[in-house]
Amino acid sequence: MAKQLPQQGQKEEKRERFSREPSPAVVEEILGRTGFRGELTQVRATVIEGNEKGKSIRRNVKGPVRLNDVIILRETQIEARRIRTKIMKGAFT
Repeated sequence: MAKQLPQQGQKEEKRERFSREPSPAVVEEILGRTGFRGELTQVRATVIEGNEKGKSIRRNVKGPVRLNDVIILRETQIEARRIRTKIMKGAFT
């Protein structure tokens, strides 16, 4: 038996489960610097609007960020990996 490929309609149904609208989130905690050169900051943020309201999520942010900043998340399903090492670059060491 040959496998059936998903049709165009089935692919669209799968995409509809995820929110297409950006969700604002407030930075609650700065966890550290990450990235090959320390150019990213890992933060814990809480979503303040949308389907995932109240969800706390760990994300990597590029650019300057402080506590209580509002960041816009394109999606809220994927979470960043934890920083495993104690050695961190930047001002947070």
